[in-house]
Amino acid sequence: MAEHTAARVVVESVSRGFEEFEPPAGPPAADGPLGWPGYDEQRTRAAARTGSDESVLCGRGWVGQRQAVLVAFDFAYLGGSVGEAAGARIVAAFEQARELRLPVISLVASGGSRMQEGICALRQLQEIARACLLTRQARIPHIAVLRDPTTGGMWVALAAAADVVLASPGAAVAFGGSRVRDASETGEAFHAEGKLADGQVDQVVDDAELPGVLADLVSLLHPERLVRPPEPAPVPASLAGGEPPATGWAAVQRARSADRPRAGAYLDAYFTRRFEISGDRAGGRDGGMICGFGDHDGRTVAFAAQAGTANTPAGFRTAARLIRLADQLGVPVLTLVDTPGAANDAAAEHGGIGPAIAEVFAAVADARVPVTTLVIGEGGSGGALALAAPERTWITADAYFAVIAPESSAAILKRDPAEAPDLADHLRLRPQDLLDLGFVQGIAR
Repeated sequence: MAEHTAARVVVESVSRGFEEFEPPAGPPAADGPLGWPGYDEQRTRAAARTGSDESVLCGRGWVGQRQAVLVAFDFAYLGGSVGEAAGARIVAAFEQARELRLPVISLVASGGSRMQEGICALRQLQEIARACLLTRQARIPHIAVLRDPTTGGMWVALAAAADVVLASPGAAVAFGGSRVRDASETGEAFHAEGKLADGQVDQVVDDAELPGVLADLVSLLHPERLVRPPEPAPVPASLAGGEPPATGWAAVQRARSADRPRAGAYLDAYFTRRFEISGDRAGGRDGGMICGFGDHDGRTVAFAAQAGTANTPAGFRTAARLIRLADQLGVPVLTLVDTPGAANDAAAEHGGIGPAIAEVFAAVADARVPVTTLVIGEGGSGGALALAAPERTWITADAYFAVIAPESSAAILKRDPAEAPDLADHLRLRPQDLLDLGFVQGIAR
């Protein structure tokens, strides 16, 4: 393959020492499996124009300090489309990743399945999807970078199936390309920034920053780095000052104070570096749920941290996604609890707040990796409990946990709102009460 191909330029921009894999054997049939008139000529012209012999380049290289398998598309070669040969190369690359136990980075720029190969091209989506699944089951991480454009089958079968999805600014990203959808359908929904807002992309990354971002991700998620079996994440040191509060109402007021440390401060103190994922992959994102992976004392720890707001369905689904991904990769999880309670307005109900919280309960219950929880502020009912690890939950001195907020308790009991402070004592929601009741394992210092 010529040294100047667009795919090789992309690969060498994010890696070094790249070695191409030998393509799977087998000469293509004349004019392809359908005998499409002039298809051989099209391929010959594409090869002459691009210096590529196919639409994908697959191999391994160094990304930062660790190796990864790279799959790079050349859009100039028949629109980066995938037929039988390209599909076989992608599947073989994932097989190599499993054999070598290396992360996969897909650098996608594709219009989808190759029309000139018809159903023989379309069925490659099944093969690629299966390759992605087998790699996930082998606990090998897959990172996709959406370049311009990423549409059709390679968006849905390859890129959208990745564990972490990055995108180039302004990249066209859609299931239907611009030539096949209604011409009036335009706007942000069909581009990287819209996919970020809709929770389908984790981060939009400039080309200049991409090598460093990929190096950090590969370092954090590389199978060689992860401990087997994973050890629990250590409990973060408390950033709270003073002793636990004397009364229940004092505990509530202290947890609601604007001056107490929030999730961002705890994450900054706990991790030397971290990467945040964003979105539930189902159309939403919630800035009040901070999720991702970070480095703590040379170990990778996943985190899901509430930021003190009433979390939306998208926030809970993002947390569930993070916990399931950490469990898949074998990474211990740290959760930080801080919410007055889950969102309960009409939008939350329409968005499925109940099933979304249920997803988090199920993810925590099903996790094979250890989950460690620190309550750092308000622990408001089920929206907080969903993130709390049974038998591995600690609390700070300026936090509380309750079945319901004292004010809501007064409303349910048809009591005067002025009685909320007394009800706070009855609820036994102080840190020391929760320790006596066996809900927490200790008060963090």
